[in-house]
Amino acid sequence: MSHNIHAVVGATGATGRVIVRELSARGTAVRAVSRRVQADLPAGVTSVGADALDPASLRKAVEGASVVYHCVMPTFENWQSQFPRITRAIIEAAGDVGARVVFADDTWMYGKVNGPMSERTAESPVSHKGVLRAWLGEMLLTAHYRGVADVTIGRAPELFGPHVGSLLNASFIGAAARGKRPIYIGNPDLPITPMFIDDFARGLITLAEADDSAGRVWMIPTPPPTTARDLIQLAAPSNDRPVRFSRISSRTGKALGMVWPLAREGAEMIYQFEQPFVIDASDFTARFGANATPYAESVGATADWYRRGRMA
Repeated sequence: MSHNIHAVVGATGATGRVIVRELSARGTAVRAVSRRVQADLPAGVTSVGADALDPASLRKAVEGASVVYHCVMPTFENWQSQFPRITRAIIEAAGDVGARVVFADDTWMYGKVNGPMSERTAESPVSHKGVLRAWLGEMLLTAHYRGVADVTIGRAPELFGPHVGSLLNASFIGAAARGKRPIYIGNPDLPITPMFIDDFARGLITLAEADDSAGRVWMIPTPPPTTARDLIQLAAPSNDRPVRFSRISSRTGKALGMVWPLAREGAEMIYQFEQPFVIDASDFTARFGANATPYAESVGATADWYRRGRMA
């Protein structure tokens, strides 16, 4: 594939901003698309204001691009009403300009599993958000095979890192980093493979630049499995003694949703942390290799970001 401009739709989100930064560092021409024009962007980055819910403005924003990253993340309460419309608009805009769509996806469509999740794991969602995710994936791949637009999907398990909103981030890693008592919802001793946001962004760029990645789903590689108990130890200012944290069951987590917005919106996803939550990215590794950031480094970087006051 010949590349010129990479347009990142949702450039102010956690994934989008890392993609913008990474592409800029590689010397790629980047168009950062968000609702408002941004200032102080890296070299080689042009900011474009556009509403992903407005097909006309979105089409204009991606004109001339060879890759369009779909990193838009509506607020949870607007998922059902906005996510399908945004995804359809991005497909159509990319198709009109002859660009590849690279979709930043998760693993919620797989539901309750008995082993590692791979691209061949049956999709059997057990939550409303999982059903919607499955639908979006089907919409994107159907568009690809109908010739509407070239599409690649990259999937990640639970994310963590700067600017990420997840059950592992502020109340767990961030709390430990600032010397507060972390909160974990689920079983902290089960194997998990959470993903550093930088690794996810780099994996999506790899898929964007590979001619043979289109028309399918790819799991992005993580380090080998760890546990929440081991992970949190890496976030503490001093790891010379075990970090004490609060463990919350799914029942309690759902009750907390009455007063804790993240728990309320994520309550139906808690099942993921009461079973092994591991992905198998061997397809990606076999084709592209693997260079996932070790957890000691990525958790440490996330903890440092929280200690600095979440400025960058």
